Amino acid sequence: MPKQQKTTPQRLKPVIGLLGGPGSGKSTAAGLFAELGCAVIDADQLAHDVLLNDAVKDQVRERWGGVVFDEAGQIKRSALGGIVFADPAALRALEAIIHPRVHDGRRIERQQHQADPEVMAIVEDCPLLLESDLNKQCDVLVMIDAPDELRLERVRATRGWDAEELKKRDQQQIPLDTKRQAAEYVICNDQGLAHMREQVRHVLQSITHQTPS
Repeated sequence: MPKQQKTTPQRLKPVIGLLGGPGSGKSTAAGLFAELGCAVIDADQLAHDVLLNDAVKDQVRERWGGVVFDEAGQIKRSALGGIVFADPAALRALEAIIHPRVHDGRRIERQQHQADPEVMAIVEDCPLLLESDLNKQCDVLVMIDAPDELRLERVRATRGWDAEELKKRDQQQIPLDTKRQAAEYVICNDQGLAHMREQVRHVLQSITHQTPS
C-alpha cells in the first residue's frame, strides 16, 4: 500500500487592521497597501452597499421615515448620519440593522482574499475596528496618525466638518491615545504621500517578511 503523502496546510495571509481618527488618512494608507499587493476590505463601502438593499431600506424607512430618503427612493447618507450621530440610541438602532450584513460581506471577502494567491495580506479598513472588537480578528494593528490641526484641515476640505463636528466624532470613538497603545505599528501621515508610502512599505515588509513589489 503506498505511503500516504502529508499535505502542508495553507499558510493564512496576515490580516492587518487599520486604526486612526477621522482625517488621519486610513483610506489613503489602505490604498498604498493595495498598491503593494494587499487586498482591502472597505467597511464604509460595504455599509454603503448594504444601504442599497431593499430590506434594509424598508427597516430604515420604518424607523426614521421618508425624511432620510431622496426623490429616487435611495437613503440619503448625510441626512441619516445627521440623525444617528446626534443620538446614541438611534446610532445603535442603525448599527443593529446594517452591521450583521456588513460582517457577512467582510467574511465572504476575507475568504476570497485568503484563497487568492496574488494577495500578500488582507487590510481591514474599518472606522470602528476597536469599538466593534474586530481587532480580535486581526493579526496586527497599524495606527495611521496625524496632528489634530491637520486632521481638521482635511475633514473640513473633504467632508465640510468644522472643529466642533470633528470633536463630536472623536468623542464617539475610543481615544486616539488608546488606539496608539493598541497598535504594533504607527505610520505618521504628516509629511506627504511619498513619506507615507515608504512607511507603509516598511511596515508591510516587517509583517509579511516579504519585500513588496
